[in-house]
Amino acid sequence: MTFLSVRILCLSAVLLAGALSLPLALRAVEKAAAKPAAEKPAPAPHQPVWDYTLPDFSDAAYRYAVEQMLQDFEHRTGRKLVPGAKKKVGLKIYTDSGPGLATPFPLVRAVIASLEARGYKTGDIFLVGLNALRLRLTGFLPSFATGEMPFPGHPLYVLESGKFYDPTWFYDSPLPSRFDPITNERAVEVAAGGKNTTTTEEDRKSFLATPLFIDADFWINLPVYTDHPVLGINGALVNATLWNASNTFRFFKSPATAPAAVAEMAAIPELREGWALNLVSLQLYQFIGGPYFNSLYTVSEPRLLMSADPVVLDSIMLDRLNAARKRTGFDPVDNEEARMLDFAEQLGVGYRDPAKSPVFKLGR
Repeated sequence: MTFLSVRILCLSAVLLAGALSLPLALRAVEKAAAKPAAEKPAPAPHQPVWDYTLPDFSDAAYRYAVEQMLQDFEHRTGRKLVPGAKKKVGLKIYTDSGPGLATPFPLVRAVIASLEARGYKTGDIFLVGLNALRLRLTGFLPSFATGEMPFPGHPLYVLESGKFYDPTWFYDSPLPSRFDPITNERAVEVAAGGKNTTTTEEDRKSFLATPLFIDADFWINLPVYTDHPVLGINGALVNATLWNASNTFRFFKSPATAPAAVAEMAAIPELREGWALNLVSLQLYQFIGGPYFNSLYTVSEPRLLMSADPVVLDSIMLDRLNAARKRTGFDPVDNEEARMLDFAEQLGVGYRDPAKSPVFKLGR
């Protein structure tokens, strides 16, 4: 049996006119079946946005800024980022644009330092990435020459190894995993449990990375921003969903299903429950040609942005990407291309309009 909450399934039918998106297989089928079919998602509260201006991109600047932002978050929201019953915390990093455009090391080190200061032990702060080759090319995995880990003592879970998926937690869609047989070879193998061929049922499944929402007290999303030819923008929502599960390259090829898939996965209650924050450095982001890195189309700003709402953060960054596109003579990403944000808002993940979120400016 499979299910996403009935409210999400009903909205999927509205968003896609009854077409290509099916529910997620999780637990408690009886609870989902008991919900009224007409029930709508409860409105998400408007979450603040923190905007910190950095003096530079040094480790010291990052460390001071991150600590100030987390302290202000705890003060204003009342949520303490301290060890809970599970005594572990996860960091979802981004490396999928390859060398040149990945979560900055100083940001990761700063977040780790703040979490350790709050009581987490080194080995209980783990990193999650998707692809071993890109993790190695961006330096998160050690080079074969040195063998040195950039974050010694901190486990790094490589999702495409297939070791961190649970067969009871998956997103179900009829779009076949073999839509792109070359880039999906590993995803198909994982979906088939190591077999050479897959069944139709297996081809439909995208298994979720369970360490973040099963093993951790909470997790922090550390995306990097680019434009995207199918989704409009590649940032907080996508890093937490399509870059966080197996067998998802099929969605990157499909403008008809990708936006709804991202929104539905982001709306999974279990995933959202521990999804504490989205924290992004604007040290480098790319406004056209993404998600593949191209240094000719990047912008650098000395600032950090943070919010518990991934939708408003993506909306803010979409405005920045579009401003850079206009300055350089490119057409902006329009609302139709970025409909993923509207879908996510309709599913209660967050709010699209940045003007409705209070902004707390910190730093110099």
